[in-house]
Amino acid sequence: MQQTTENRLSTGIKGLDEILAGGLLPGRAYLLHGGPGTGKTTLGLHFLVAGAAQGERALFITLEEWETSLRKNAAAVGLDLSGIDFLDISPGPEYFCRVQTYDIFAPAEVEREPLTETITEAVERIHPVRVFIDSLTQFRYLSSDVFQFRKQVLSFLQFLTQQGATVVFTSEYSPDHPDDDLQFMADGIIELDCEEGGRSVSIRKFRGSSFKGGKHSMVLTSRGMAVFPRLIPEEHGREFLAEAISTEIPELDALMHGGVERGTISIITGPSGVGKTTLGILFMKEAARRGERSVMYSFEESLEPLIHRSEAVKIPVRSMLEKGTLSVVQVEPLRYTSNEFAWMVRREVEEKNARIVMIDSLSGYRLSLRGGDLVSHLHALCKYLSNMGVTVFLINEVEAITGDFKPTELGISYLADNIVILRYLEMAGELRKAIGVLKKRLSDFEKTLREFEITGSGVKVGPPLRRLRGILTGVPNWVKGEEEK
Repeated sequence: MQQTTENRLSTGIKGLDEILAGGLLPGRAYLLHGGPGTGKTTLGLHFLVAGAAQGERALFITLEEWETSLRKNAAAVGLDLSGIDFLDISPGPEYFCRVQTYDIFAPAEVEREPLTETITEAVERIHPVRVFIDSLTQFRYLSSDVFQFRKQVLSFLQFLTQQGATVVFTSEYSPDHPDDDLQFMADGIIELDCEEGGRSVSIRKFRGSSFKGGKHSMVLTSRGMAVFPRLIPEEHGREFLAEAISTEIPELDALMHGGVERGTISIITGPSGVGKTTLGILFMKEAARRGERSVMYSFEESLEPLIHRSEAVKIPVRSMLEKGTLSVVQVEPLRYTSNEFAWMVRREVEEKNARIVMIDSLSGYRLSLRGGDLVSHLHALCKYLSNMGVTVFLINEVEAITGDFKPTELGISYLADNIVILRYLEMAGELRKAIGVLKKRLSDFEKTLREFEITGSGVKVGPPLRRLRGILTGVPNWVKGEEEK
């Protein structure tokens, strides 16, 4: 059922075109379905503006809102309607006051014929390629019964499409006045919702084409409508060499038998302040030395403190930012949905060729889901990145500083190709740190733990702590009373 994108009409919204496998099929009629305030008119305006930008004749038939009001609202969101023809047949203030040979509550037939003639004359004169009707429900009040309404709408849509137009129209519906008949007549249905978790768009019907199912995030901004498709990892991928990425710290690379492989997913887990973010940035530092770009999504720490503490341990984050080998994106979790965040990541990977992506941290990312399923969304994002050859670091914070050890508390261990653990140790009344590898899918790894230090001269990793037992409890014991040198 998939048709090429060459003969499709763009909706003017990049994300929506992706959901529609390239755009709308020409010569058909599509219903924008949704309650008041869900963005139906905005979407219709995008559709017309996209056509006008390509030199196509575009016609807006408005039966409700005045043209002056529509142009004013469009200008407020940066949509230029100068190349669009309007047919404003909405009732003006004079309608109520003027004297007629019939009452305002006269039979529908009195109004229908002049209205039909007005529309027919405009279409034959303009020959539009795109037509947006807001809203087609008004024709219901110009019909004597349901049968006549259905006949009239079918005839009207056929007239427009036979004239070479692609039609997008809205409807007004309620439990008392459903629009099932319009849904059956439409070649496609674009559903717009506004719920507690945010706005969304979904495709309920699309004759003659495949499309991306499910709900996709949508926002209305000062620049109009933006749509963020649900990420489907299987649709993306590219070839890459699964080479090892090192930190250039010999002891740390020895622990991981050379580093982590490109295109793998690593979870760096440990309690607060143990050095998880610093460890992830070490890999980015070496990527920058090779001229590769990395991006860090920070849900918690602001940029200046990150730069300050990284520079204090000899990691030149400021220089990396200036050279463009590192991008630090500060993310306000409650501002973005998971689909919107995935779209941000895709732009970094596909447009800016980011080779390493770090999410710091998973608890902040979880807030962006607004009640959604963390595992399914994170699975889709990480598998997409892995398919694209991007190395992923997920920073996971555990609450327990000592005691029973858990690598994660979110049920995501299965996602990881590599799990690196950082722990606090209480040794001789002093708080120290240890690092170890719990899992590595693509190669062997050292089964010991090593001491991990963050100092003014950089990150230091000590020899294996072979004489200690009970390290994972956080309160280790020396074997035979001998202290580690």
